[in-house]
Amino acid sequence: MCGIVGCALVDGSAAPVLLQALRRLEYRGYDSAGLATVSGGGLFVKKDVGRVDDVDRRVGFCDMAGCVGVAHTRWATHGAPSQENAHPHVDCRGLVAVVHNGVIENFYELRVELEDRGHVFRSRTDSEVVAHLVEEGLAGGRGFFEAFVEAVRRLRGSYALAAVSPLDAGRVFCARCESPLVLGVSDGGVFCASDVAAILPYTNRVLWLKNGEVAVFDARGFEVRSLADGSRVERGLQVVDWSVEDAGKQGYPHFMLKEIYEQPMCLRNALRLQERYLDLLATLVDRGREVFLVGCGTSYHACVAASYMFSKLAKVAAYPVVASEFVERYGDAVGVDSVVLAVSQSGETYDVLRAVEHSRLRAATILAVTNVLGSTLTRVSRAYILQQSGPEVGVAATKTFTSQLTVLAQLALRLARLSGKLSQDDIDDLASGLKRVPSVVEEALSRCEAKVKALAKNLANERLILFLGRGVSSATAMEGMLKLMEVSYIPSITYSAGESKHGPISLVEEGLPVVFICPKDGVRREALGNMMELKSRGARIISVCEEGDVEVAKHSEECLEMPRGVPEILTPIPYVIPLQLLAYYVAVERGLDPDKPRNLAKSVTVP
Repeated sequence: MCGIVGCALVDGSAAPVLLQALRRLEYRGYDSAGLATVSGGGLFVKKDVGRVDDVDRRVGFCDMAGCVGVAHTRWATHGAPSQENAHPHVDCRGLVAVVHNGVIENFYELRVELEDRGHVFRSRTDSEVVAHLVEEGLAGGRGFFEAFVEAVRRLRGSYALAAVSPLDAGRVFCARCESPLVLGVSDGGVFCASDVAAILPYTNRVLWLKNGEVAVFDARGFEVRSLADGSRVERGLQVVDWSVEDAGKQGYPHFMLKEIYEQPMCLRNALRLQERYLDLLATLVDRGREVFLVGCGTSYHACVAASYMFSKLAKVAAYPVVASEFVERYGDAVGVDSVVLAVSQSGETYDVLRAVEHSRLRAATILAVTNVLGSTLTRVSRAYILQQSGPEVGVAATKTFTSQLTVLAQLALRLARLSGKLSQDDIDDLASGLKRVPSVVEEALSRCEAKVKALAKNLANERLILFLGRGVSSATAMEGMLKLMEVSYIPSITYSAGESKHGPISLVEEGLPVVFICPKDGVRREALGNMMELKSRGARIISVCEEGDVEVAKHSEECLEMPRGVPEILTPIPYVIPLQLLAYYVAVERGLDPDKPRNLAKSVTVP
């Protein structure tokens, strides 16, 4: 999730305006930054690795001439953080500059095609193909706007794009598919940006582009067209009354809530993994005698859910292990036939890296799922996949859990295909179900929020809450418990529901809230039995269940109903959504800041 911005000013220099906008976008990515401006028939580009102000000190952005330009602050998804991989990207002749936020699924095929035509690539990013596609259109005699539109039509994936060129010196060209992009209009010029926070100091009159729309603007106005047929789009400007601080959260009161609502987009990006990377990881996992899934906190809970996926889909026994216990528990058993799949949002978690280093020295195969390209974990792993969820500002991880599970589910399916342990029909059905999950999450968000808000008011003063689930839902219960405890400080306990008779049931007294995660899966009958045992002892049952599940509803005081048709092995992805919302709203109800829970840090990089 990078940040892009562009402007065309009536007068004055674009570079200082773009620099200030980048500072407000830096929460979207901070491994590199760059600007491109157009002046005097030339294209000028400056970019480098590092945070915006560090790069500015080295290259001097404000010295760049021109009243038209684009800028970018990066969160790497293809190509490690480097000067070459920083945006803007240019074509072979240095006449097209492009900035991009999103994931281009078919970049590899496009790159091979363009290289066969003689184009020379300078980076390892997916984004550079856009500049060369536009160059190809220009070489065919098309005008810049026509070449830009033709290039965008060839892209598959998500993108917010902005481009400039001295061949059309006064204008900025934009396009949007899934990744957000907003236009802003003022007397002093016209702007575009990934979110309104970047441009709010200059104007509050905005127009949000919709999926499949392209725009072109100069200092005096703009035009929006449909990408599909080129027809003109007529839509009025809106006036935004947010403060700059509120705009950084896109109008949400906290980053945690904003990031909960970003999950459908993040999941769609997580489904755009390059198949050759999935094939590589699946091949390496398949060669292992044993597979260890290693993580901390939320990432460990993703490992727990993934262990069910690996077992049920690929018939592979995978052992989820808390990273801080790995060396003591399995360190002497790890060897050349072991596969260690490390899962870490930051790629810098101390305990994960310690487990990885111990295993690496014993010749184990190290694989990784992480969110940060260029992190230590990506450097020490034989192969890795990025979860592609973008920066997460809130300390309590939300989109991390669902994005990691989406990646791990794809890996499990690829492993099942490789090993031949699952029929092709079953694989196709599960793959189709996984593609529907982002839409299911969207529906869950709209369906649950009002009910969760009301429930949060009733739970805000509880002294203890118990979370229970069976099978793969035990991982969902673990993550729901962690979120509530992290941000609301209410003591919370989680167990496999089958273990409730072995201790937790002693805590039950009249009115104790017990959250059951109970989808329609293979262990639902047993879960219902556990539910009735606790209810008969006075527990207040709050269920997360499938829509229309009459049996669960009969034994529950509250039901948070989820859309039908989710394959049972994938239920942790959508079923955690109401639990994330519950944690958030309970914290707010208690007057707490869910973005900054006490004593917690986003990444634990020390022992």
